[in-house]
Amino acid sequence: MKRKISALVSYFFCWLAYFIFARVLFLVAQFREMKLYTPGVLFQTFIHGSRLDIATTGYIMIIPVLAAIPAVISGRNWYLKFLNIYTGFLVVVFTALVLADAAIYSYWGFRLEFSVLGYMKNPGDAIASASTLQMIFFIALYLLISFAFIRVFRGVNRKFLNDGMKSSRPVPELVVIIILAFSLILPIRGGLGVAPLNAGSVYFSRQLFPNHVAINIIWNFGHTAVYSKPKTNPYIFSGTGEAVNDVRSLLEDNDTTRKVLSIAKPNLLLIIIESFGSYLTDFSGPDTIVTPRFREYIREGIYFRNIYAAGSRTDKAIPAILSGYPNLPLIQVIREPKKTQSMPGIIKLLDSAGYRSSFWYGGDINFANLNSYLTTSGYMEKITRDNFRKEDCNSKWGAHDEVLFNMLQDSLLHFREPFACTVLTLSSHEPFEVPMEKRFGGEDILSKFMNSVYYTDMSLGKFLDKAKTTDWWKHTLVVLLADHCRRNSEKIPVYSEEIFRIPMLWLGGALAEKGTIVTKFGSQFDLPLTLARQLDIRCSFPFSKDLLSKGSKSFSFYTFNDGFAFITDSSKAIYDAKMKGDVLDAGRDALRSRRLGKSFLQVLYDDYLKR
Repeated sequence: MKRKISALVSYFFCWLAYFIFARVLFLVAQFREMKLYTPGVLFQTFIHGSRLDIATTGYIMIIPVLAAIPAVISGRNWYLKFLNIYTGFLVVVFTALVLADAAIYSYWGFRLEFSVLGYMKNPGDAIASASTLQMIFFIALYLLISFAFIRVFRGVNRKFLNDGMKSSRPVPELVVIIILAFSLILPIRGGLGVAPLNAGSVYFSRQLFPNHVAINIIWNFGHTAVYSKPKTNPYIFSGTGEAVNDVRSLLEDNDTTRKVLSIAKPNLLLIIIESFGSYLTDFSGPDTIVTPRFREYIREGIYFRNIYAAGSRTDKAIPAILSGYPNLPLIQVIREPKKTQSMPGIIKLLDSAGYRSSFWYGGDINFANLNSYLTTSGYMEKITRDNFRKEDCNSKWGAHDEVLFNMLQDSLLHFREPFACTVLTLSSHEPFEVPMEKRFGGEDILSKFMNSVYYTDMSLGKFLDKAKTTDWWKHTLVVLLADHCRRNSEKIPVYSEEIFRIPMLWLGGALAEKGTIVTKFGSQFDLPLTLARQLDIRCSFPFSKDLLSKGSKSFSFYTFNDGFAFITDSSKAIYDAKMKGDVLDAGRDALRSRRLGKSFLQVLYDDYLKR
């Protein structure tokens, strides 16, 4: 038994060695770029990248481990031959991908993806830029590496499996092999955390190149194959020129913004609140008060009452809030670092303006590729559940909101100004387990949700109360904005406004006015441009409008599953692509709203494909 288990363990480490070699080869190929970084940074690429190396090796091990079960049962000597063939095939394929990736990175600026197969339709064109000498070198290196690693693997396999998989005690061996098979879930998933492993899990630097080096190219290629996106726009409703003109007319603005700040360069504290819907915070909401503190603070600031979330999840909201990028149906752009790194961002602008930026979240920052996105967005510091004491992480997701706000409160007293701090709460996320006595009775999901929202509201209220007594409050703009709302009943359609209409409230000593209600319709992705205009920062957010400009149009746009909604002061148009028709047309300008919404989605998807 020991020899068979040793064979599988050795096989595992041989693949890890292969991936370490692949990373070294990639670095050598990018020698000019590599020279810009210290040995310490480059060493970290191996440490951080090992997570994806181990995960990839876990995937590779699935077939050999499962094949060992019938091999032990049959007792025949076919397993060694099978393992050598399987290994040889993978080495041949993987080496081609490794070398191709090392060769094209300097031209493309991102690691090899499944989309490269699109160029193989015309292989002559794909290799046209390579000289004959380069092709000869490539082929020779490919054969050498493949031959060398096949020999290494065969030598290791032969050492332990010369006598095949015959066993005098097959039952104990089968039990061990089955346990080993199930244990592969851990390396593949990246541990026992809430968030499964993704490319952003290995991002550690504010510079792109070290993060790219840490990515395992085989994992990246496979991941993009599974999550490959359409290569053409599925939302073509009109001619490109007509759609572009429609969007241009929507976003044209005479730049007559109303300045609401009393300080030219205030601190910015952006608090993104989990699952807060406008029906919970508006005075027109339910009689049962779930957010009393939020409602109380509406009188002390500027309340935007007709704001809509870009999508129905946090990972759809973050790029909208920070990059001014609307959500796309069926796509989570935050999971595609190649796309997000080309997007504009409010944090990048603030960094350039001398702000010190940080992101605070009590949970796992690797969730939904968030770490990758935040890194490329320019955040100088990230505080996550790893920065909290273990006993304070008593939520499924991490540290509860009260703990987060208390830690933030203490830290803000020592922040260098001007600062740009972003906070993401988590306690009002499922499973809605919060450390307080129940405010609303019942064991149903809605009651639990309302209790969790009440807890977050209380925690936020206490934080704001204390903040108002500090010196930094006097020079700070505080923006409270929900990431999305929640579908609290199966009877509510997935496209319902109730799921997407969210509150936004501006507070802080930097405000020149309070008790103001802004009724203009807008979306999360309007925030970056609105903030930049208030701070007199020149910028371009191609899908944003200034919510405080007299000349900007009043409209909201959001997407759901495979459709969109376009809402104005006088009309609503909701379209479902799967149904190939309108779900709702209401108001005197419904037909025009439908056309504008289609044009907005068409132009947005074209922009996405170009990134």
